[in-house]
Amino acid sequence: MKPLSSLPALLAAALLLAGCEGGERPPTGPHTDAQGKLRYGELVFEPCALDAPRGGSVEAQCTTLEVPEDHSAPDGRRISLAIALVPAKGMAEPDPIYMISGGPGQSAIETFPMLSEAFADVRRNRHVVLVDARGTGGSNPLHCSGFSDEAAFGAGAQDDTATLVRLTEACRDELSQRADLRFYGTGDHVRDLDLVRRKLGVERINLVGVSYGTRVAQQYAAAFPDHTRAVVLDSVVPNTLVLGQEHARNLEQALDAQFARCRNDQACLTNLGDPRRQLAVVRERLRAGGIDPVRYRDPVSGDWREEVPREVHLVSLLRLYAYQPAMASTLPLLLHEAAQGRYESLLAQSRMVTSQVGEQMAMGMGLSVTCTEDAGEFTDPPAGEEATVLGTLLVDMLRAQCAVWPKGTRAEGFRTPLSGDLPLLAISGEYDPVTPPHYGDEVVEALPRARHLVLPGQGHNVIGAGCMPKLFAQFIETTDASALDASCLDRLSAQPPFAGNYGWEP
Repeated sequence: MKPLSSLPALLAAALLLAGCEGGERPPTGPHTDAQGKLRYGELVFEPCALDAPRGGSVEAQCTTLEVPEDHSAPDGRRISLAIALVPAKGMAEPDPIYMISGGPGQSAIETFPMLSEAFADVRRNRHVVLVDARGTGGSNPLHCSGFSDEAAFGAGAQDDTATLVRLTEACRDELSQRADLRFYGTGDHVRDLDLVRRKLGVERINLVGVSYGTRVAQQYAAAFPDHTRAVVLDSVVPNTLVLGQEHARNLEQALDAQFARCRNDQACLTNLGDPRRQLAVVRERLRAGGIDPVRYRDPVSGDWREEVPREVHLVSLLRLYAYQPAMASTLPLLLHEAAQGRYESLLAQSRMVTSQVGEQMAMGMGLSVTCTEDAGEFTDPPAGEEATVLGTLLVDMLRAQCAVWPKGTRAEGFRTPLSGDLPLLAISGEYDPVTPPHYGDEVVEALPRARHLVLPGQGHNVIGAGCMPKLFAQFIETTDASALDASCLDRLSAQPPFAGNYGWEP
């Protein structure tokens, strides 16, 4: 996020939003004051640009708001929340959209540029408000620097419990100097969101949650039903779900579906072999060890690196590539190369995806959420789960980390499914390895005005796929999910699996 030196078309639009029915009544929406500042309720904004990771930016208005770190102790330490307003393109309705990002640990302000096209239609007549969750982005971010150090990556902290605990304790001690880690959970974020609503002078809001953000949206709607107009849940996390508990089995099912596509594609199967069998070969070799260091080029910096291939590289790659079918379509090729003893692509792609996730996620905030809300409910995995790609690794890691991480208090009724007459649209990707479609089915079951759409061939975070942006905008406009003509989604399909270095066959 960077400041802009002038007020472009945003302020011109804001002047229209102030209304023209006489100057005596104070405007309720964004308006410019005598000093040329954009005011929205009690908040004063400055022009800024939200930078997209691959270039380009979204023009916006930015401000900060001081809030109590502990909402039950308003006279105690205060922290600053980063807030961005992406104004409507025309005359705006009084109920803005809150976009809530995932993780837990992602910044809403940093994430929005990647999703801005999905909001193009809905922004015709509604503002988008972005509030960085406390502990992320510009809101007292809780990054664990030690986990991104070169030494930690090279030592394989993820597959060494003692190293993992040591790094977690160091992060806890560092962050505790400026944050009480008990107060960075979902309930604290929900209170922040409603405080921002009140400061904006807005009576009702529309919530758009993505992944973990769907948990926040449901918790907000349950806590503040009178201030919730409509909810969109993209890649749904039910309130009943213990985060991390089902990741291993969900990933296995998603990989089975992806690998079946290669087996059903003659070119892929003939040229690259059965990816499930290739995976078994690669895992066995990596577990056995004894592989010489491999020299490869860093896909981000271009520097040459040398590293010993380990199972953690394979697991991280499979887990993160499975999020998007377009990326998962390359897995048969990567596994084929690794089975032939060529590990360069495996190492390069593993480094790229893990470094990108490390940059986007505030791990300290994620631990505060998971350790408070989920870790106490981890159960022993079902028989056979240790044989899956992810195995018990994630749950074992979180248990070890949460044993040394401060824990807050979870709201009463936290696990209760959302209910009532709330208009809600849930959307899922057919091949989502983290929040599979049956999660969406579970959430809409208790909501008579809810509907669940499953997007064919898609993975995680699907609000921008195909015609979904238009359907999303129509729902926000009408709050009638049942009236949506979703037949346009039938045109979606997954990218074919690669059959070689040149891609897929026509």
